[in-house]
Amino acid sequence: MSTEPRINDRIRVPEVRLVGPNGEQVGIVSIHDALKLAQESDLDLVEVAATARPPVCKLMDYGKFKYESAMKAREARRNQAHTIIKEIKLRPKIDPHDYETKKGHVVRFLKAGDKVKVTIMFRGREQSRPELGFRLLQRLAEDVTELGFVESQPKQDGRNMIMVIGPHKKKAEAKAEKAAARASHGDDSVADSVAAEE
Repeated sequence: MSTEPRINDRIRVPEVRLVGPNGEQVGIVSIHDALKLAQESDLDLVEVAATARPPVCKLMDYGKFKYESAMKAREARRNQAHTIIKEIKLRPKIDPHDYETKKGHVVRFLKAGDKVKVTIMFRGREQSRPELGFRLLQRLAEDVTELGFVESQPKQDGRNMIMVIGPHKKKAEAKAEKAAARASHGDDSVADSVAAEE
């Protein structure tokens, strides 16, 4: 079935509730009168509510309407942000310096508006001490609490323990902030170069 609305001669009902080109209510008229009005005003008769009794039709320039709808849909798709899940892997007995490095990655991902899946990998006897991994995940969650929140609590998954941290900021907000920061830095560098020339 087509999702396109029926227009002009394709509308096969005896009468319609007609809406004028500027949204004004004309009332219930026969289909012949509605088509005649459309021809006189050089517009199309477009069925906007097929399920209503009688169906609601509007006088409009259908080509222009389709073009504007396509542009709106394209704009909406362009503004849509895809959430990406980044993954960081840790070991229960991680070196403090390595922990800081990994935490830095988590902070960077959260600032960019991405979710982070933190995986603790247990090997050998470490599997009998899951509380070490749990404590490490809790510490990481507390360290990044101003940038993100725990979306799914730590849970054991075979040899691994997994936790997901979601960002407080949406991806689109993060992109906008980054663009604004880049623009302001661009202005500063222009001002600096002008000052240097003087």
